[in-house]
Amino acid sequence: MIKKISIGLLIMALSTSCVSKKIYNDLENQFANLKKENRAISDENAALLASKKQLESEKATLQSKLDDTNANLAKVQADYEAVKNKMKVMQDSYAALEKNSNEALEANMKKNRELLAQLDAKAKALALEQEKLNASSQRLKELEDLIAAKEASMKKLKETLSKALNGFEGKGLTVEQKNGKVYVSMENKLLFNSGSWAVGTEGKKAVVEVGKVLGDNPDISVLIEGHTDNDPYEGSGPIADNWDLSTKRATAIVTILGENKKVNKQNLTAAGRSEYSPLAPNNTAEGKAKNRRIEIILTPRLDEISKMLNEF
Repeated sequence: MIKKISIGLLIMALSTSCVSKKIYNDLENQFANLKKENRAISDENAALLASKKQLESEKATLQSKLDDTNANLAKVQADYEAVKNKMKVMQDSYAALEKNSNEALEANMKKNRELLAQLDAKAKALALEQEKLNASSQRLKELEDLIAAKEASMKKLKETLSKALNGFEGKGLTVEQKNGKVYVSMENKLLFNSGSWAVGTEGKKAVVEVGKVLGDNPDISVLIEGHTDNDPYEGSGPIADNWDLSTKRATAIVTILGENKKVNKQNLTAAGRSEYSPLAPNNTAEGKAKNRRIEIILTPRLDEISKMLNEF
């Protein structure tokens, strides 16, 4: 029905003025592109704010632990000063009692030796706390540098992917960075025919380009998610429902990525999400089209960060 209406409108427009229709189409395309660019910028800004909030939370946790260490150091220093004062008192007493009997002198010397031992123990404890404080400060700086490096690495990865996939813009493909990850989203119109999990020629070109970038970044974990709308699957064959279809489509993408010998297959994971992770409501054709998609989610390995956090 939509196709018939579109043809009718086209005939009416052509009969009215070919030049006016072209100007209208140009303006309409420019408007659509501006909307898309504005949406992408808004999404990226939200992602950066979320990442900043997460990093600030982690930094606050580390700062709290550093504050605790400083508090312990202050206590040890106070104990150290108290023992020093006691030592001075005992030294004064020792001088006053030096003329007394040997027994009294020995008793005072014993007390002095005990105080000296306490003072030495406190000094060692103070030195140990100072070492811990220095080590914590160093690890905090190393962690901040590592997080910054990971963020810069993911930003560079996003830029590389955007450049590699530039030819597919406007064909149902987007690249965005959020929550410390990079998301490559491909609508089904670029990849699959309705009800099929066979990747089309144009879609395979896009997936191959993603594979080239992954081959040059072997330390990235890759999750490929298949998504559908909420229309029940009505095809035949080995597919039972949207769960099967979304999983088949995800594994089809994994297969293409795995054809690149430089891609580490241990980093690849395929998952079917069926209709249960929509981007838009399924009550319109546009919403359904957005929900029928493949998402390639790229995550940096966080082994080093986790190890450093466990050391605090």
